[in-house]
Amino acid sequence: MFKTYPLFSPEYYMTEALKEAQKAYDRDEVPVGAVVVCNQTIIARAHNLTETLHDVTAHAEMQAFTAASDYFGGKYLDECTLFVTLEPCAMCAGAAFWAQLGGLIYAAADDKRGYSLINSPLLHPKTEVASGILAEESRKLLQDFFKRKRV
Repeated sequence: MFKTYPLFSPEYYMTEALKEAQKAYDRDEVPVGAVVVCNQTIIARAHNLTETLHDVTAHAEMQAFTAASDYFGGKYLDECTLFVTLEPCAMCAGAAFWAQLGGLIYAAADDKRGYSLINSPLLHPKTEVASGILAEESRKLLQDFFKRKRV
């Protein structure tokens, strides 16, 4: 069972991730945001920076893993939960595996590039997964971003 968050609801943490996604949107980055939570505390916040950094690996999740690892001074995040506004891609799921991430909660599914499209398990076997929290809000931000790009 997922770690409980008695001080705040999962919706609270996903709202914080959506704030990060809005920062990405405002920078003309694909609007994906993430927060890493440990012991009811947000220890890392991040959003996509692939355009800003000219780095295809600068996804919100990767930035969040780096910040959380720096916070702990270690590479394992087994006591942490990642809240992210879009289902992670295979690269980010692989990084979550190596970090031994304790929990993953994502808002919207990614029907084109999400890790769940891969036929092999990519996450660590102990990583607990949930989805759908504030999915509509996340999906709308993404749709607005790509609609604006197509004009």
